[in-house]
Amino acid sequence: MNSKAGKLLVVESDDSLRDNIVTVLSDAGFEVSTDHREGMKAVLAFDPDVVVLGADPPQLDCCDLLSEIKGSKQTHNIRVVMLSPGESAERTRGLDLGADDVLSLPFDSHELLARVRSQLRDKYIADEFGKRLSLAEENRNATQQVVTAVNEERRTLRFGGLAAVAVLIIAGLISFFFYRRTQEQNTRVYAAITRLQNGALTQQQLMERSRRALEDGERGPSPASDSQKLQLQKKSEALRSQIAISKTEDASVLRKQLTAVESRLQKLETEGKVAQTIIQSYEPSVCLIHVVLAFREHTTGLRLHYVGMTSSGEPTTDEHSNPLLSLTGNGPEVHLDVFGTGFLASTGGQILTNHHVAEPWWHNDDLKEMLDQGLEPVIAEMAAYFPGVPHGIAINTEKVSSAADVAIVKGNISGLGIKQVALAAGRRSAISGGPVVLLGYPTALDAILARAGAETLQSPDQACRHSGAYRRSTG
Repeated sequence: MNSKAGKLLVVESDDSLRDNIVTVLSDAGFEVSTDHREGMKAVLAFDPDVVVLGADPPQLDCCDLLSEIKGSKQTHNIRVVMLSPGESAERTRGLDLGADDVLSLPFDSHELLARVRSQLRDKYIADEFGKRLSLAEENRNATQQVVTAVNEERRTLRFGGLAAVAVLIIAGLISFFFYRRTQEQNTRVYAAITRLQNGALTQQQLMERSRRALEDGERGPSPASDSQKLQLQKKSEALRSQIAISKTEDASVLRKQLTAVESRLQKLETEGKVAQTIIQSYEPSVCLIHVVLAFREHTTGLRLHYVGMTSSGEPTTDEHSNPLLSLTGNGPEVHLDVFGTGFLASTGGQILTNHHVAEPWWHNDDLKEMLDQGLEPVIAEMAAYFPGVPHGIAINTEKVSSAADVAIVKGNISGLGIKQVALAAGRRSAISGGPVVLLGYPTALDAILARAGAETLQSPDQACRHSGAYRRSTG
């Protein structure tokens, strides 16, 4: 793989769009030029690896330049990524004209970078393959010269030399095929992992957010936080003031309004007390579920690893800062952390949760890209964290519904004194129109760390793991 930064030529007539493209590519570390006034002369002078070409259907200048690039022996290996303002018909037209890839407008910066990097990888592979073929041709010519100089009677030597060259060429082709196949697979896996890691927090950010959540919890809720209650209280005071100064016939109407306002206020206060009672009663029964996913190749059973780690503990990367992955790497396994919510439903340790928590790949489009590459997810670890229990409880999937988003996992809770949630008996246990209180961990790791105390937050090993992206699930 070529280690230099890619050289990109941007050909776009719209100033705003061109500046946007140049900013995205330059920030990613590429060497970018926009000088295309002399057409092919500018292309030959700059010698780019990729040309990002704007499509302007009313004027076919872009298509003429594309034809010249692909029709010249000197430049036919330059990759062309076309930007098309239309739908599939326009994208198909761009591919028919000879573009290597077509991206619809308006474009997503992450997708543009991924497409450009993919074309760079393909070009570097093609360049390397061309060098190998040239070397093989030179070796063949050298062998032919030696054989020609040898006595005609020693034809065996000549045939042996030609056979050796043929073996070298075939071996090179086989090596190139498997190398490119691995690179294409890694490219798609890189893209999938990058999307999954979007929004992942650094250890410092995670600890800072958790400290703020802990401080907010210690201060307790502010009485002014309930805006609806405050509005009703203000309205009640205003009505009382109006009644005190109003005439007799107006006072009757105002008293009715005051009665309605105070009735709503009392209902809010009652519901608040009910919610507090429910939370105090059942909060210890609700747990945060942490699932650690690994990925293995379904035919060989080998798990996906980072190729290696740097001295600072970070995964080694390629020239575009993508982590290097391999089924035979020496680094740690590639892990993905998933979080969800469950509650203890029996004294035997059965925890009711969602299907997409027990099997995070269920109906998950983000993971589909990795599955399409012959990788299958496997659960490396799964644990439940209950309030008041200083350690995680190892759990396993017991039963999963194929029709609904429901699953049962189970762990050993003996001796922990965790109270199970009382389940409603029959359909008539729930009353239509009654208040509903939701308990869970919608902020996942933030919530559990906010309950863990200062000692846990000060321990980097407990507060954050470098195994993959922190993906949130509110099951």
